[in-house]
Amino acid sequence: MKEPTTQLQVIRRGTVDVLPEDEFLTKLRSGRPLRVKFGADPSAPDLHLGHCVALAKLREFQELGHTVIFLIGDFTGMIGDPTGRSETRKPLTRDQVRDNAVSYQEQVFKVLDPAKTEIRFNSEWMDAMNAADMVRLCAHFTVARMLEREDFARRYADERSIGIHEFLYPLVQAYDSVALKADVELGGTDQRFNLLLGREIQKAYGLEPQAIVTVPLLEGTDGRQKMSKSLGNAIGIADAADDIFGKLMSISDELMLRYHELLMMQDTVALRAAIDSGKTHPMDAKKELAAALVARFYDSEAADRARDAFERRFQKGLLPEDVPVFEWAENQTEPVSLVVVMKESGLTKSTSDARRLISQGAVRVDGERVSDAQHKLDPAARKALIQVGTRRVCSISFRS
Repeated sequence: MKEPTTQLQVIRRGTVDVLPEDEFLTKLRSGRPLRVKFGADPSAPDLHLGHCVALAKLREFQELGHTVIFLIGDFTGMIGDPTGRSETRKPLTRDQVRDNAVSYQEQVFKVLDPAKTEIRFNSEWMDAMNAADMVRLCAHFTVARMLEREDFARRYADERSIGIHEFLYPLVQAYDSVALKADVELGGTDQRFNLLLGREIQKAYGLEPQAIVTVPLLEGTDGRQKMSKSLGNAIGIADAADDIFGKLMSISDELMLRYHELLMMQDTVALRAAIDSGKTHPMDAKKELAAALVARFYDSEAADRARDAFERRFQKGLLPEDVPVFEWAENQTEPVSLVVVMKESGLTKSTSDARRLISQGAVRVDGERVSDAQHKLDPAARKALIQVGTRRVCSISFRS
């Protein structure tokens, strides 16, 4: 095992909080492998790159000699995580949770080392807990303290309903740390309240409290909102290799640097300097990122094939034979706005979405990148080939 202060430096990189740092360092100095807990509720069948920020940090813990407990919240999944919600989440059935949990187990080992990972389910101890046990658990925390949580406080102030069962979620998550005797719990910044509550509940049950490590929330491919399947801005771990590569090539240069930092645990100061000085082209840095992630989830051969397919299709002009054609309905004589054409042809959902993609450098017209949202198409040319990122292509046909 590495020296404790060196381990701390490694863990600090790419994280937001390490709390309390002195207690965490004391645990490292014990010289024993720490039990590092990470919980995930199987609310959907697929994991995405947003989950990989935490998984990558967990892999670092493993490489430092510690044991990761990947906890699948099959019990809490039936409650529904209220974090960040403006309304009560619809609970899942046990069958839905079970099916999603099977998928989770298959995917986590694309990142984690199976030999240093325990897969656990919180139904192991929660199904055995009786009503008296639950009352005792609830007695360790107050409603006033629970309402300090930002999302609960906001809903209470707005007179939006809060189900009593939602208060149970952070308490059960905290009790999981008791059952697992966790030394460290890792989660996103949106879980900070729950992680700290785990410390209090462990103390209430006579255990040494866990240290907590929080990691940033990863923005989705839109560069604005947290990555989420429901928002359509996610890249799934189980996506096809070509899809993963292509979606990563469509992100902005700034977002690419953030992905390098959070997903590859890479110090991006040198990479940013190389890009700013012209020594490294952003496109090449994106390819390295995309290839590394495809190799992580598949293998190096799949990464090479995905890279070759991308370059053949989008850099050498070899487009598919079945490019969809959109016929402009009106006899057009005046130049027409590109953002309007993108919306009307279905390439984007809105003109604002089109403007954003243009500003990110994700749009090409007849092979040339367009950076001006005021760009207009000349109908006299009769046709225009529009490419949005690496996956959306449409041929626009104007009437004569």
